Amino acid sequence: MISRMEQIDLDDGTADRFLLDAPGISLLVFTSATCADCKLAREQLPDMALPLERLCWIDAGRNGGLVERYEVFHLPALHLVRDGAYYGPVQAQLAAWDIARQVALALDSYPAELP
Repeated sequence: MISRMEQIDLDDGTADRFLLDAPGISLLVFTSATCADCKLAREQLPDMALPLERLCWIDAGRNGGLVERYEVFHLPALHLVRDGAYYGPVQAQLAAWDIARQVALALDSYPAELP
């Protein structure tokens, strides 16, 4: 497991190309500057020991296209991508054990194309 993973900010214009080309596991994290839980996620996720190569931060307030395509209805919202394939939303508490478990379960399912 990786204790400090790569972090990148993505937007409507950069997300698709980056996610299609990025090797390994990326966790998309939709957040908002005004959301208290999002601020907590931004502080805690980078230091969690998670089976990921990177965290991809997406500002939901500025990237309506991604919000719509990934059907984000609450924040923070987590979505999983591995090697350019979409493995769906990750429904987990903001705890390393739960996120890691949900990531493993998602990766056991069949992938889809990116939304």
